Amino acid sequence: MPQLDPTPWFSILFTSWLIFLAFSPIKVSKYSSLNDPTHKTYKGLNKSWSWPWA
Repeated sequence: MPQLDPTPWFSILFTSWLIFLAFSPIKVSKYSSLNDPTHKTYKGLNKSWSWPWA
């Protein structure tokens, strides 16, 4: 039975994991600094609150 021969399946598994491990750091590094607080500056958020009951 050819499906029980581990040689082609192991090489396919090994090469797919090598491809996965080679390209995953590139994709993950794009999302490393999504919440950078110095990236955007909001000019309208410096106002103080005016509470009507104070």
